[in-house]
Amino acid sequence: MTQPKTDRLGRATFHYVAPDRTVRPTARELRWFKHIERHGPQSSQYLFELTRDTHRCMDTALRQLQKLRAGGYLTLPPQQRATERAEFNPYIYDLSQKAHDHLADLGIAEPTVRPTGHWWHAYLTACVTSSIEICATRVGIRYIPAHEILARNNASIAIPHGKSILIPDQLFALDYGGRYRAFALEVDRGTEPKTSPANRKSWARSLAQYDEVLEQRIHKSHYGLKANLLVLWVFTSSVKRDRFLSLIRERPGTSDQFVLAQALGCAGTPRILSRIAYRLFESPWHRAEGPLVSIG
Repeated sequence: MTQPKTDRLGRATFHYVAPDRTVRPTARELRWFKHIERHGPQSSQYLFELTRDTHRCMDTALRQLQKLRAGGYLTLPPQQRATERAEFNPYIYDLSQKAHDHLADLGIAEPTVRPTGHWWHAYLTACVTSSIEICATRVGIRYIPAHEILARNNASIAIPHGKSILIPDQLFALDYGGRYRAFALEVDRGTEPKTSPANRKSWARSLAQYDEVLEQRIHKSHYGLKANLLVLWVFTSSVKRDRFLSLIRERPGTSDQFVLAQALGCAGTPRILSRIAYRLFESPWHRAEGPLVSIG
């Protein structure tokens, strides 16, 4: 018989936590569920920051997250163990089927559009959109997720154009009190080449696709948008961001004036963003030409 993988004191570990069927999610914990449902996997640090307006104790938040895991509502994606010195990183949580069922039973489940593809890419995308929503909400700016935008025209996030399809990593909008901006998000973890054959995603190919979509306003007819669309390109390092902006300067294109770039400063091996990426909302974004642009 396999023994539970607890530590020397019998406490929960990454691999095992004693089940507890008595756990019932609170109002704060439902906020956590909805945030994960909307963005994708979230670290304990991000979830704590999400509800810090009502609960200021970090230790209590960590205990409650562990209880939700014991209750079968949260899971720990195994990919996070690939990080260096993983035992010192915050846990990343995702929803279990039980959590999804609980949201449905309460009538608050939504057909959200979570990032897909390679797990680390999807997680980094989730960190970007989560950071922006948390920061925006604190200053009274409403974050509008992709599924609300797509519901306008019953559209997919993929934009057909000619014989090609443009698929942003994520889509969202911000409501500045009746004034709106829509954003297509592209997250580069350093795995995409500057140029490549036509069938492989690259900076040059993606920019060419945005040229066509924006020039012909295909995004407005597809998504049903009235607001302007800005394309946010997020890089793990400022070096890659600057190379990307240099590429834009070398090519004339319709999308150039609508593309903004920012760096997270987390280049290298996969790592967990332990803090909210405030710079994405609070710091100006870079452009190939012209003044910096703030989205906050």
